[in-house]
Amino acid sequence: MSGFIANADDIPVVLLAGGRSSRMGVNKAFVLLGGESLLARISTRITQRQRKPVALNADPDWPDTLGLTLVPDGIPGKLGPLAGVLTAMRDTALRYPQVSHVATVPIDSPFFPLDLIARLADAIQGRDDIAIATSFDRDHPTFGLWPVSATADLETWIVSDPKRRVRDFLARHDVRTVKFPAVETRIGPLDPFFNVNTPTDLIEAEKWLAALEGIS
Repeated sequence: MSGFIANADDIPVVLLAGGRSSRMGVNKAFVLLGGESLLARISTRITQRQRKPVALNADPDWPDTLGLTLVPDGIPGKLGPLAGVLTAMRDTALRYPQVSHVATVPIDSPFFPLDLIARLADAIQGRDDIAIATSFDRDHPTFGLWPVSATADLETWIVSDPKRRVRDFLARHDVRTVKFPAVETRIGPLDPFFNVNTPTDLIEAEKWLAALEGIS
């Protein structure tokens, strides 16, 4: 045992909204679910448990940050989710130099567990560990805790690896996976990391939202 403890209360959070939203046809951060934008819903949900201010990784001309600190990608070209992770690492090193990890949460998964960061933090065994969420036998690396110590390696990898596959980067590091169970609803089990990528997904999300009424 290393004796290292990751304190979930001290871990900053960066919401990832730097994607192209090509399958939605419009910026999915602002589509409405239950009368509330996905961005607002995710921001409210994450701040229920985290005490540090939440930042938003998005384009520099983002129309409405909802009061979140905007942290655009430093590398242009929308190079995938790990570009947002890199931005989160850099921002954390700048604003919270004493913190070992930063959490990332995408803005298109409105039902993620409230204990997400606490459980990921519990899995961390060292300052260089990565922790990611899993459910339904699938990894969800954008729901992760990322060590600031990996910033230089990630930057080099992003600019040098032509495919920039998330799993390839994870293979370079010690990764802890945390399995989250389905959420039982009156219409069946819900993957807590269900994500909204298309208009059809949004319709389905409305059904899940109604089925979750009364469930914390």
